[in-house]
Amino acid sequence: MAKGKKVNKVKDSPNTLVLFPEAEAIQKPDITQEDEKLALETTTLWDYPRQSYGKTPKGDNKFQGVTPAFLIWNLVQRYTEPGDLVVDPMAGSGTTIDVCKEEGRKAIGYDVAPMHPEVIQNDARNIPLPDESVDLVFIDSPYGDNVSYSDHPDCIGRISCEDERFYHELEKVAIEAYRILKPGKVMGWLIGDQWVKKQFTPVGFKLYERLARYFETIDVICVVRRGQSSHTGLWRYRAKKFNFYLRGFKYLFIMRKPASRVTKIKWSKYK
Repeated sequence: MAKGKKVNKVKDSPNTLVLFPEAEAIQKPDITQEDEKLALETTTLWDYPRQSYGKTPKGDNKFQGVTPAFLIWNLVQRYTEPGDLVVDPMAGSGTTIDVCKEEGRKAIGYDVAPMHPEVIQNDARNIPLPDESVDLVFIDSPYGDNVSYSDHPDCIGRISCEDERFYHELEKVAIEAYRILKPGKVMGWLIGDQWVKKQFTPVGFKLYERLARYFETIDVICVVRRGQSSHTGLWRYRAKKFNFYLRGFKYLFIMRKPASRVTKIKWSKYK
């Protein structure tokens, strides 16, 4: 970068990030968060400049690993109808609940360490709901133990994603999501990869392999990562100097519980 060159920043983000210092910023119309018109995503690349939208906050943008509210809005619009039940078993700061309330959907959120007054304390590996009673499940799970999600001893985010136990525990969550979903209904699961101490871990691929045992894949979405502490000029310099890549996206796995049950064969018939 030439000496004295101004670094362009995204001005409408709650956490101002240094983005593409080599390029000139694209000028956008001055649209307030309250006036913004939401639109369904039509490609497999989703990018949101802010965590929330509208006049009321959705979740807490200061919460570690907060989910983009636009993402949940898109899933709710595509895969549910007014009055449907949406469940988030790892609800964090309650983004899913806040979005669903505005969109006329019923919502239940659980978390081992609730950060929202309407989130119920519960472990996602044992969801207290009947079989086949839910219209949409959304999960934004830990990606490993690289950040502190909570101090709760049962938090899956205390297990390293380099340890196979991490995926065993997430698979238990997937089995519960499968159990409570109605046949033909959809689950969205947001997850990211890890690169720490010169070691890459394909968390998304490893989780997907397990989810595919139970669910049919509708599509895989790339969600641009925003608001990260590594999105700074210093970390970009380090990535170039030491020849590694900063995490630029998360996976959103959109998957469906099969509409028809698999018939169990009674082998006694063939004896």
